[in-house]
Amino acid sequence: MSTVKSPLGWTLLSLLTLVFAPALVQVPYFLHLGILALIWVIVAQGQNLVQGFTGYVSIAAAGFMGVGAYASTLLTTKLGWSVWTSMACAPVIAGLLAVVVGYPSLRVKGHYFAIVTMAYNLVIFIVLVNFSSLTGGESGITGVPKPESFSLFGLMFNFETRNAYYYLTLIFAVFATVVCGLVLHSRVGRVLLAIRQNEPLVEAAGVFAWRYKMFAFVLSAALCGVAGALYAHFIGFLNPEPFGVDQSLNAILAVILGGSGTLAGPVIGAFLVVALPEVLRVAETYRLIVYGLLLVLTTIFMPRGVVPLLAHAWVLFTSIFKRR
Repeated sequence: MSTVKSPLGWTLLSLLTLVFAPALVQVPYFLHLGILALIWVIVAQGQNLVQGFTGYVSIAAAGFMGVGAYASTLLTTKLGWSVWTSMACAPVIAGLLAVVVGYPSLRVKGHYFAIVTMAYNLVIFIVLVNFSSLTGGESGITGVPKPESFSLFGLMFNFETRNAYYYLTLIFAVFATVVCGLVLHSRVGRVLLAIRQNEPLVEAAGVFAWRYKMFAFVLSAALCGVAGALYAHFIGFLNPEPFGVDQSLNAILAVILGGSGTLAGPVIGAFLVVALPEVLRVAETYRLIVYGLLLVLTTIFMPRGVVPLLAHAWVLFTSIFKRR
């Protein structure tokens, strides 16, 4: 069997494509979109930990992303910390907030959990808008610095350039995917999947399901915090608009479109969520209508996302090829 036919082979092929993408892409705006897509990969992987693994739908991903973005920005601009230190603190702060809000939230289930997390996202957004003395309000914060340059093995890494920042986000996206993969294939992951299938049975077996759900929720928030910090230092300008409930819905859609409960699904879904609105710009006035229609049709006819469909298509293709 060739390596391309195995999951590892496809993973390596996809990773090589992403590594050489800056050399292949000649349009700077496409590279800009690639960086945003990789940031959304981190968000989608975090969303998938809760939504895909445990079956709970959280509508707070963008809120935690905003917490990470503003935490890193304020630590850098107000306190004079280095960007690297501030970015390292962003997931910690987002994770600590998730512990505080997760304690009451995870006591409820189903639609109630989704509503509660959406309320938290709204609260975060309102605070970011109205606490203008600290956050700048709707006017935002300008001059958010890029990470400091450093030298490694005689090579200078200057993150003022798009290419360098692309590889930085790629490293974080790969790291987030690997972490989620390790969780999925561990005992914790098996318990999370069992919670998705039958939570009462898990509790009847003597497992404290609440602790595992809290772990997934906090890790998800931490990943969103990292993504927020990367976003803030890439764009260079920060205001509350990207962290509203609508962006949390995009995180949910990324998981649904790609394939809930899979590792590749959030990656594909994140690129689709970033690329589709750009592709549909040709529709101008009807762009959002077409985009919404595509999402509805995908949800109806591909409820398990793109990844299972691609896997089925590949199996069908290989079986036809072998017969010949």
